Amino acid sequence: MFIGILQFELVIVASESLKDKRSVVKSLKDRLHREHLCSVAEVGALDDHRLAFMGLAVVAESARRCAEVLDRISVKLRAVEGAQLGDCSRQIVSAADVSPDTADDGSPLWTPQESRRAEEPRA
Repeated sequence: MFIGILQFELVIVASESLKDKRSVVKSLKDRLHREHLCSVAEVGALDDHRLAFMGLAVVAESARRCAEVLDRISVKLRAVEGAQLGDCSRQIVSAADVSPDTADDGSPLWTPQESRRAEEPRA
């Protein structure tokens, strides 16, 4: 399993208020989620009505598939009406490289009971 991550900046040139910005951002988030089954969030510049920092994640069975989806999304981002794509970065991570068992502070994410339940075969 692989996780594709796209971080990008949108410059919303015609926005004169946060309401205008929210309209563009919400429309884009809904469209990307619907068309690509990805998770999208505005993660920065929340109070700037002309700028949106956004993050997007997609999960796929292969790195190649993640790259294909991120490529298609990047094309759509360049064509967003009412906004210009600014800085954009992407990363594809193997789930094997992500430690699923501990939080940042080293504490376990799952109780022993939850861990056993996850390992049980499903009927």
